[in-house]
Amino acid sequence: MHIFVNGLSGKMGTSISHRANKAKNIFIIDSIKDCDAVIDFSRPESTMEIINQCKKHNKPIVIGTTGFNHEQLEEINNASQVIPILLSYNMSKGIFFLKESIKDFIKKNDNSFECIIKEVHHKEKVDSPSGTAIELKEVIENNDHSNIISSIIIESRRVEDINGIHEVRFFNDKDSITFKHEALSRNIFSDGALFIANSITKKSPNLYSVKDFFS
Repeated sequence: MHIFVNGLSGKMGTSISHRANKAKNIFIIDSIKDCDAVIDFSRPESTMEIINQCKKHNKPIVIGTTGFNHEQLEEINNASQVIPILLSYNMSKGIFFLKESIKDFIKKNDNSFECIIKEVHHKEKVDSPSGTAIELKEVIENNDHSNIISSIIIESRRVEDINGIHEVRFFNDKDSITFKHEALSRNIFSDGALFIANSITKKSPNLYSVKDFFS
């Protein structure tokens, strides 16, 4: 499989290149025209330029970039009518299972809870709160059909040498239940992105989530 990585010189791009080299059957190339899929971990403005190139050459794209505004998200959605697009702020299977566990907890509970989402990342991370923390908040809101969650607060911290910690705590005057995921290495994100890049080549144009690949 031939992959074009937008943002290759960044931390995630370097990790993806390292993991691809270990795989031995995945090759990083510098041509969108000749690749099988594009992986993007860059900045929103760069992502939008690459999407236009993907549309031109009919290439699927896996997007892990964060910080898009409403207009850019609309443009991504429109592009997904032409090419397959995966947009996710976290491509680790661990975060996917964390979300599924939270959905199950909300579905099977009839007690009222408050919620605090805590996220910790390295100081170089630009967006705060993280895209994953925002996604976790949306997962809770979209699955709280019985309105058992009275409030949701996101707390963010930036420290040295942390790949990513997400903790979701539900509490009331009787119970405190915590769901937590810690990324010990960027490899989990790189491996997820490479797995999805391989799988998305078989997909038709649409806007996909990690659930479409990890379920």
